[in-house]
Amino acid sequence: MRLRTLLDTEALGLRLLGGEDELDRTVRGVMTTDLRDPSRYLSGGELVLSGLAWLRGPEDCEPFVRRLATAGVAALAAGEAEVGGVPQELVDACARHRLPLFAVHESVAFAAITEYVVRQVSTERAGDLAAVVERHRRLMSAGPAGGGPDAVLDLLVTDLDLRAWVMSSTGRRIAGSAHELADQIRAELAGEHLAASRTGRPAPHRVQVGGRVFSVFPIKGAEADPRATVLSDWLLAVEADAGDWPGERLDLLHGVTQLIAVERDRQDAAGAVRRRLAHEVLELVQAGAPPAEVAARLRVAAPVLLPGAGSAPHWQVVVARVDWEGGDLPGGPVAQALLEEILIDPSSTGTDPADRIAVAHGDEEAMALLPLPATGPDAEEPAKLQADGLLRTVAAPLARGLDGDGRLTIGVSAPVHSAEGLRGALEEARHARRVAAARPGRVCVAGHEELASHVLLLPFVPDDVRRAFTARLLDPLRAYDRRHRAELIPTLEAFLDCDGSWTRCATRLHLHVNTLRYRIGRIEQLTSRDLSRLEDKVDFFLALRMS
Repeated sequence: MRLRTLLDTEALGLRLLGGEDELDRTVRGVMTTDLRDPSRYLSGGELVLSGLAWLRGPEDCEPFVRRLATAGVAALAAGEAEVGGVPQELVDACARHRLPLFAVHESVAFAAITEYVVRQVSTERAGDLAAVVERHRRLMSAGPAGGGPDAVLDLLVTDLDLRAWVMSSTGRRIAGSAHELADQIRAELAGEHLAASRTGRPAPHRVQVGGRVFSVFPIKGAEADPRATVLSDWLLAVEADAGDWPGERLDLLHGVTQLIAVERDRQDAAGAVRRRLAHEVLELVQAGAPPAEVAARLRVAAPVLLPGAGSAPHWQVVVARVDWEGGDLPGGPVAQALLEEILIDPSSTGTDPADRIAVAHGDEEAMALLPLPATGPDAEEPAKLQADGLLRTVAAPLARGLDGDGRLTIGVSAPVHSAEGLRGALEEARHARRVAAARPGRVCVAGHEELASHVLLLPFVPDDVRRAFTARLLDPLRAYDRRHRAELIPTLEAFLDCDGSWTRCATRLHLHVNTLRYRIGRIEQLTSRDLSRLEDKVDFFLALRMS
């Protein structure tokens, strides 16, 4: 369908404001958005409908139009219902970028334009599939009131007998068939999707899990570098082998992913206020603003970050960083998207369960301001986030997406009771993240409790000092074990783990106490140390931890 057809359709009541020479452009789809930057959801050829809610000032027109033109959209149709008329700055920006611009009268609903465009485009598809696509589009054009992704997936079941699920990059269920998938299956599907996307394999990806065959379709934008979004994009898993599907059915499923991307677009837009509030609070904290000023901002933020619970008595800070080999991609935005997903309660479902998560980011790191509702009879103890449980269900899929050239490191602060403690909490979370970064692995996390432990010190010991210290104490024992198979190193570890108790250690190792005493005596003879002295026990303990 060409733009000229839209202009000639009197029922739509469109008024051309610019772009007379471009009316032969082909319209391949339609998208409704009020995002300031919708480019990630555009693939080219769309008629973009916007109510101009993104417009805060004349200076916003040029970057918005430039992004649309770069994405290759067919035209922009601006609604007049909210702004009372299309600003001249927008008209001028469209003229500079040769982007046709229509005005939509306030009496015309975007849904009517969407339905018309979909009907025209759908005629190019054959048979019943065209009707299915149109029904999907009509549902999604109604937004949340139209049922969202669950309604679309229900149609896949009723019309095509396809069971399908939408899930996040960590395997969290967002929408899908009434037949639930086990947590392990969802985690494996997410991990396979991330691994396939990182290697550039064309979608859909065929995955076999637990004897069942799935085809996985990515739900993503048009980022040039897949690392920028693949770790946070959603995916559509269909329980079927799409390898032998006809082209029409594949087109249908790709169309469904585009429709669901609209819901993701809505969720991202809904989180904009939370992100802005978190950014303002954390900016004040980093700048050393007076506690009273930070507290005032927190009072504004609390009702948004913790709806229905009043002001939060406790706050926790989480810092995350994504590092790529070569350093050619800013890690802050990627870390923000990941942190927003990771901090969601794993038992949550649906498209917008992150009402109380507020994450801001800089170029290198993301910072979450997490309000903690008090629990218990006296409402004094917060239900705090534990570092050791933070990645329990999401680490495996994310490691697949980072494999080869990326790392995710996270630090968690202790809860604080007021604005005065936020600056210390931010520094504490950053220190904990540096502890996590010193560990091996693609995904690592550390909590505040480790900052009062030897764990904080060991990662920062220079490698040459570490090697010299451990060699001096442990190499004689390793050499003796190789020659005599005496198991002195395991005996030493067990002895220290039992706090030097001969009886408990002998029981653990299934040895006679005299045999244990012989081995400990041999260790002391080979190293010239005395394991009855606290100092020597500490040295051995640290050497084993650093080895």
